[in-house]
Amino acid sequence: MPLEWSRIADDGEDTGPSLETVVAVLEDDDCRQIIAVLEEPLTAEAIADAAGIALSSTYKKLDRLVDAGLVEKTTGARQGRKQTAHYITAVDRIAIGLEDDRSFRIDIDQSASLPFWLSQ
Repeated sequence: MPLEWSRIADDGEDTGPSLETVVAVLEDDDCRQIIAVLEEPLTAEAIADAAGIALSSTYKKLDRLVDAGLVEKTTGARQGRKQTAHYITAVDRIAIGLEDDRSFRIDIDQSASLPFWLSQ
């Protein structure tokens, strides 16, 4: 069965990861827990604490979530020599449907709460 993704850019180009990528990430308990705690932009350390996940695992899960387009990574203000990254949920809704031709389609609505510099 063919798989489709419906996250379309302003220029009409399909910009999203595969259905398999999104489903694999959502299948992961830790990834779902990270999404659940991301009510506001947080650092990886704050996410690890809030989700009860080891920091090294949190970084790996965040990379998967960013690659799947479900979380956005931002670079915060510098504090001395260190620039801290923050993460925020990039979606409000995810739906998987079955089309008339029996192909799967995934629809992802981008979060309206993203900062203006991420919602391009």
